[in-house]
Amino acid sequence: MTTSTQPSAVQQTRSTPGIEHRPKQQPPYHVILLDDDDHTYDYVIEMLRKLFGCAPERAFQLAYEVDHSDRVILDTTTLERAELKRDQIHAFGRDWRIPRCRGSMSALIEPAVA
Repeated sequence: MTTSTQPSAVQQTRSTPGIEHRPKQQPPYHVILLDDDDHTYDYVIEMLRKLFGCAPERAFQLAYEVDHSDRVILDTTTLERAELKRDQIHAFGRDWRIPRCRGSMSALIEPAVA
């Protein structure tokens, strides 16, 4: 049997007394839907239900708010999820109910500042 002169992993890990080591939390980001005149309420409600799992009543409230405020915060989440949701909105496709509609609605992400 040979003895090792290197300390074990348990011996190498030391914490500083009185200091807690917590993982840093990512700052939150808002997913913001922007209003336009090329999409119907039905389109917005359908999109919100499919992409965000909104109940019909909540989807209508958000559609109403974006229509009257020109923008609405859909979600506040991590940067990675916010980017995913923005990209899903951009990829949702045109509103077939309006012939002049050529594509998806617009969305952006912004840092959620307290």
